Amino acid sequence: MPTKDDNSDKEKCLDLFLKIGLDERTAKNTIANNKVTNNLTSVIHEAGVTDGCSRTVGNLIYTVATKYPGNALSHRPTLLQYVVSSKVKTTAQLDAALAFLATTGSENLDLNKFEEACGVGIEVSTEDIEHAVNAVFEENKASILELRYRTNVGELLGHVRKTLPWADAKAVKQLADAKLYELLGDKTAADNEKPSKKKKEKPAKVEDKAAPVATPEKAPEEDLNPFLIFPNPEENMKVHTEVPFSDGTILRCSNTKALLDKHLKATGGKVLSRFPPEPNGYLHIGHAKAMFIDFGLAKDRDGGCYLRYDDTNPEAEKKEYIDHIEEIVQWMGWKPFKITYTSDYFQELYELAVELIRRGCAYVDHQTPDEIKEYREKKLNSPWRDRPVSESLKLFEDMRRGVIEEGKATLRMKQDMQSDNYNMYDLIAYRIKFTPHPHAGDKWCIYPSYDYAHCIVDSLENITHSLCTLEFETRRASYYWLLHALGIYQPYVWEYSRLNISNAVMSKRKLNRLVTEKWVDGWDDPRLMTLAGLRRRGMTSTAINSFVRGIGITRSDGTLISVARLEYHVREELNKTAPRTMVVLDPLKVVITNLEANSAIEVDAKKWPDAQADDPSAFYKVPFSNVVYIERTDFRMQDSKDYYGLAPGKSVILRYAFPIKCTEVILADDNETILEIRAEYDPSKKTKPKGVLHWVAQPSPEVDPFKVEVRLFERLFLSENPAELDNWLGDLNPHSKVVIPNAFGLSSLRDAKLGDSFQFERLGYFVVDQDSTPEKLVFNRTVTLKDSYSKSGK
Repeated sequence: MPTKDDNSDKEKCLDLFLKIGLDERTAKNTIANNKVTNNLTSVIHEAGVTDGCSRTVGNLIYTVATKYPGNALSHRPTLLQYVVSSKVKTTAQLDAALAFLATTGSENLDLNKFEEACGVGIEVSTEDIEHAVNAVFEENKASILELRYRTNVGELLGHVRKTLPWADAKAVKQLADAKLYELLGDKTAADNEKPSKKKKEKPAKVEDKAAPVATPEKAPEEDLNPFLIFPNPEENMKVHTEVPFSDGTILRCSNTKALLDKHLKATGGKVLSRFPPEPNGYLHIGHAKAMFIDFGLAKDRDGGCYLRYDDTNPEAEKKEYIDHIEEIVQWMGWKPFKITYTSDYFQELYELAVELIRRGCAYVDHQTPDEIKEYREKKLNSPWRDRPVSESLKLFEDMRRGVIEEGKATLRMKQDMQSDNYNMYDLIAYRIKFTPHPHAGDKWCIYPSYDYAHCIVDSLENITHSLCTLEFETRRASYYWLLHALGIYQPYVWEYSRLNISNAVMSKRKLNRLVTEKWVDGWDDPRLMTLAGLRRRGMTSTAINSFVRGIGITRSDGTLISVARLEYHVREELNKTAPRTMVVLDPLKVVITNLEANSAIEVDAKKWPDAQADDPSAFYKVPFSNVVYIERTDFRMQDSKDYYGLAPGKSVILRYAFPIKCTEVILADDNETILEIRAEYDPSKKTKPKGVLHWVAQPSPEVDPFKVEVRLFERLFLSENPAELDNWLGDLNPHSKVVIPNAFGLSSLRDAKLGDSFQFERLGYFVVDQDSTPEKLVFNRTVTLKDSYSKSGK
């Protein structure tokens, strides 16, 4: 729950943003994003406009805050002075300036080249703009007169920009609109008409069919290569990041040529990435994105990806989780270059910790966890921070030997307690835990922290690209500080946005609570966004990977992806791979009175919607007898124009079979409950009703159809973003799982095996569940047939 101080800070920021001319909506949206708020506040102070500025300058400052390249932060104050002094005063100039600075990075800034690149001092008069606009319109006059107001004005403006790149875009647009009106006058009725779509003519039939010529189209998102943004390993000598210290110095982290040459010799110049899950729970769909990026980059560059278990906390890790992770990685279609454990490197990590102490970059601390927290909040140094190196070395050895009690000492890195970055406040490197390790046994009683071990193991394994989610961005400083302090190879680090799915929780803590408190039926409950749950629900790894690829590898944080987008990709695949069949969930008996009780007619049903008549394998036989069952919801006593089901005196078609007409309704003693329907079928099929129903027939007189259990799953949470709620467990959907124990299915389903998927016509896609027995099959609904996502646009 936000505190009064939080609200007060937000009000101050809102006031500050309004002062620089942001409109109220933009300002409020900015406040909702902590990262952009912090960036914009810093930029406003750097620019010296806390008392306000013109809207034009304010909008440019906002662009600097949101688009400034992270590799050139040292030059940001310079750019802001150009903006405030109106030397850089248009969006075109600012875009050019940002592009120039991104290329320059942290190198010395050549102001002459900078000013030339972004048009500083170039004045474009109204006369210049008029002349350029007139020239473009004259050149394209014939086309404009023909197309009139359907002319692509954007293309015309693009031609003007080529001639006058530093012209004010708003002024160019205004003059172009005026010129268009001068040339064409008022819009006519014809201009306002929507262009009619020409009906495609059918090509004449020819005996020798030519191969179709593909029309080049813009590649869909999934077909673009998302890995082009990453540099090659030989480029790993550039400055990775800058770490500013509170004393005003800046550490520019990069590899020396000697370190990079040694690295490239060890790897042969190949890309090496790593997927480093912590084995303290089951993997969820967010890990699917991480796998796609880590394994996908290695595959794209013909390199390798380590599956590395981040097992530095023996209390939270289980063999069950380790086995699960390896199995799921393989199910997702990825093959590790090598499977390793952080614990494989415990000896090297220990030796490097000793070296860190020797270099004066680490010390043994005796503060309690609460004291460490308090001192960090107050930016106070530990009382033991400046103890002699020899003393820390002896105490660290005592920690390793187990002669110091648990909780009585930690090894901390000596970083910068006055830094603006909380992750530079002397992070813990080692702590004492008298707990056997599931992989390393009882050899160790001190265990490294994630902040200490992760970057070092990346270096030891010669990782070229260390890719992680954006919440680790603030840890980049400590990552490189430690590698620099030890003088070892530094991988390229890049952060991407987390995958957040609507109507679900993704944190392992919340997932663990759902499982342990039995709100769901285990880690593989089909309602969870765990990969085991999605697999059990019938979603395929290929569909999940397609979904992840479509989202892209972006840095835009805080985006909530609709679960409908995932379901779209699942439907796209299952529509091509899941054969059709018929199942009735809530059976209502229909007796065909003009068909003999002991007779049955076999009809051909399609496994696939595009089944060809000459392909017997695309069809299956369905018995049609005098007793069939339809869905109870497909019958009502009162007919209406917009209703296509069965009603008294009304006809429908039983899919693949015959039209039937309701002739009588048998009611129970309460005169409301419908016991059965009497109907007549039309063997000639001359009747052509609009309604088409799925159905299942009795295989023989007085014998019920094949019974199956069907489980219908809905969203687990009612809200789109339950993680934001204080009482998130109170948002659980009470109808997220509905079990139908006695549905009727076609007898052809008897041979279905675990994992087989089907489309139950008119109902959705279903998969055979692991709870199935020889006596009774259980089907989980994967997704419904209805697709809201594709209708709204991919």
